Amino acid sequence: MKISFVIITKNEEKRLEPCLQSIQAVADEIIVVDAYSQDETVKVAEKYRARVFKRSWTNYSDQKNFGNSRAKFPWIFSIDADERLSPQLKEELLELKTRPAEPPEAAFSVPRIAYYLGRWIRHSGWYPDRKIRLFRQELTRWVGDYVHEKLEVEGAVGKLNGHLYHFTYDCLADHLERINLYSGLAAKELYAQQKKCRWHHLLLLPFCRFLKSYLLQAGFLDGFPGLVISVLSGYGTFVRYAKLKEIWKKGEKIEPFPD
Repeated sequence: MKISFVIITKNEEKRLEPCLQSIQAVADEIIVVDAYSQDETVKVAEKYRARVFKRSWTNYSDQKNFGNSRAKFPWIFSIDADERLSPQLKEELLELKTRPAEPPEAAFSVPRIAYYLGRWIRHSGWYPDRKIRLFRQELTRWVGDYVHEKLEVEGAVGKLNGHLYHFTYDCLADHLERINLYSGLAAKELYAQQKKCRWHHLLLLPFCRFLKSYLLQAGFLDGFPGLVISVLSGYGTFVRYAKLKEIWKKGEKIEPFPD
């Protein structure tokens, strides 16, 4: 069993190297699909003998499917530049590679744990955050045109236990910038589905998202980072639907100024 690691990048020189270091002992090949980075991302990738394909950005699913199509081996591990294999996950992957026969499963999920504002997050709706990352190329495909791409799998999905480390946002400013980006994409996706913004999406849903993250999902146990995650979860929901309403408004008649 040989594994191709596929990474999509754009201006990831700071985070890419630790990711590549973590997969060296496991990867039989590394494929980087780079959306014409303006920093040293490509040089970092080439330093680790990655096969680099430069490609204009389309969307997450399409970039990842392109990378998968360039893989030499039937098994693929999809990893982001801000992620790293834990020692336990490395051991599990190496054990799979040394089995006399390939596993019958079509894919495997891994638990992902995020490092945020100085601590590992184990609650707040962020953990265990299982993601399907190891899979057979011919039995899978990434879908989703906007954000939150999903891997469709034909066959059984097994589970690995080692963590995938996720070094998510660098700081609060980075988190807010990402909310701005993803909320815009999510709003476009809702618009494409002919969904509209109602009053409860702006007044009730954000507050419910905060309560779910902070109380039901025990965000309070994550201390200050848990509070921030919960508040921004509600804020992100509000901004998403506000942007959806803005999209619809652009196609509507503008009301005149009052006298």
